[in-house]
Amino acid sequence: MAVAALHTAATGLSALNTQLDVIANNLANVNTNGFKASRVNFEDLLYQEKAQPGVMNANGDESPAGIFVGLGTRVANTDPSFVQGSPIDTSQPLDMMIDGNGFFRVERPESPGGYAYTRAGNFFTNGDGEVVLGNRNGPRLADGLTIPDDATSITILRDGTVEISLAGGGTSQSNIQLTTFINSKGLRPIGGNLWEETAASGPATEVEPGQTGAGEIIQGFLEASNADPVTELVEMIKAQRAFEMNSQSIQAADQALQVVANLRR
Repeated sequence: MAVAALHTAATGLSALNTQLDVIANNLANVNTNGFKASRVNFEDLLYQEKAQPGVMNANGDESPAGIFVGLGTRVANTDPSFVQGSPIDTSQPLDMMIDGNGFFRVERPESPGGYAYTRAGNFFTNGDGEVVLGNRNGPRLADGLTIPDDATSITILRDGTVEISLAGGGTSQSNIQLTTFINSKGLRPIGGNLWEETAASGPATEVEPGQTGAGEIIQGFLEASNADPVTELVEMIKAQRAFEMNSQSIQAADQALQVVANLRR
């Protein structure tokens, strides 16, 4: 009956509302370094089986198909895209971009294992010379990289080697490691350009840049957001049209129920 149509259309409106929320977040982060856009995956709900396929009909033949009425849709999951964003040349010595797979690891005591992970490479130093991520909380880079006060130049090689020239003519050297996951889509976004490890992502694996499937580090560049404004606007228009059609389904079901109610008069 039309009552089922009302509930079915309502599930569509609810799911499309979530999709619009995700699209709005993608558009809001088109200028966020290392941001990864997400898409919404939908799945259909249960079906009412009004007639089974393959049963004998009045002519003694098997019915070629049955009658199934679906009960709507729901959001199955949000699927982040880890397609690499465009490189942005900043010429800043502590700006780093990962060319390929992997994440920078930063210290975050409240996260599993005490670490969080990021694709944003906008690093600078704090008051103690420690290299920190340029978000609101400024978590320290987990490799313990510190820039001395008398540093005159910083060179970061593609393999993660950091060479620091000192004013007295000496040098200091350290290394930056990257982190990879079996299933990056299973990471939990926690804001601040950070992701957390989960059971779905698999354990974090520390690797040297350029080794074991990890990307290389490029100094003086940042990775731009991979959210494409044109694509997001097209998806938003499609979601709006689908929302309107589901609204019309509700209106049509309501009109049908009014006709049924008027039969008593």
